[in-house]
Amino acid sequence: MPLYYNEKYDFYAVTRFADCERGLPDWRTFSSSRGDILEIIQSGYEIPSGTLIFEDPPIHDVHRRLLSRVFTPRRIGMLEPQVRNFCTAVLDPLAGADRFDLIEAVGAEMPMRVIGMLLGIPEADQPAIRDMADEALRTEDGQKMRFKGAESLTNEAFADYIDWRRDHPSNDLMTDLLNAEFEDENGRTRTLTRDEVLTYVNVVSNAGNETTGRLIGWIGAVLARHPEQRHELVDDPSLIRNAIEEILRYEPTGHSIARYVTRDVQFHGETVPAGSALLFIVGSANRDHRRHTDPDRFDLHRDIGQQLTFGLGGHYCLGAALARLEGRIAMEEILKRFPTWEVDWDNARLGQTSTVRGWETLPLIVG
Repeated sequence: MPLYYNEKYDFYAVTRFADCERGLPDWRTFSSSRGDILEIIQSGYEIPSGTLIFEDPPIHDVHRRLLSRVFTPRRIGMLEPQVRNFCTAVLDPLAGADRFDLIEAVGAEMPMRVIGMLLGIPEADQPAIRDMADEALRTEDGQKMRFKGAESLTNEAFADYIDWRRDHPSNDLMTDLLNAEFEDENGRTRTLTRDEVLTYVNVVSNAGNETTGRLIGWIGAVLARHPEQRHELVDDPSLIRNAIEEILRYEPTGHSIARYVTRDVQFHGETVPAGSALLFIVGSANRDHRRHTDPDRFDLHRDIGQQLTFGLGGHYCLGAALARLEGRIAMEEILKRFPTWEVDWDNARLGQTSTVRGWETLPLIVG
């Protein structure tokens, strides 16, 4: 069914690669200004300024350019030694163990630590901030996400750090955001307000935390199910970069992207009316046989080309390079120490959210 309508929850969905490729860059028809999560779009909540993932041009472009200036490839690349040191610190003590939970050891910890490094959040405070962000995404069986307006989008715990960092500048993203001058949508050159910095910090933190942790879980699960290919990666680590790309295609951490439909639009001879919410099911599009040969097969040698896990167009994920870096280093360091493992599937548990997909617990049996 290329166009789907869910009567109970009142949304449309498209699943083919070509439909996602056509729609995601078309912000005039498929707007982000009301959110990119179904529950937020349907809430009618007015998104605060600066939440660039929930904005359309031209204001989106102003805010994205500013974040791009401080969230640079060079800054991300400089994190590699710290990310590797973290992996070493958590994995070395597990040597000799016959089992451990990959999510508890790495997946739930590393993204939080990396975001903390970027923002300059004290290490002792990072777990509490992560847990507050994660809780906002949780759902219950058969239920939608409980969207609570600003409370679901903004972690006020960052406010105190912003105030402290204003008086104690450092070499971190928060300091750069506080000091960056830019030309706003009114043509005025200025710096960000405190509330705008708070919004930016929340965007960076929320976007980079949960999704990257899920990627690490999928590394453990997918390679357990494909031991022959895992053996190839152990023998030839140069294959790891493409293996990460294939895992992102094969088991995307974000399965769908929502948009608000601004005008009547046709898909496959049917009309999606203006005012609707529409989901682009990128998890399905990544496995479209019209795009990829034998798409339900995991193949670390696949020539992937374009995949949609990080979106497409103006809202392509700014943190994609960081997620790839974390995933690559995690895979390298895990395979160095644990070339073989099985998953205790009876005790593995998927997380329950409406925005990301992956493992809440993933016990590995090693050795």
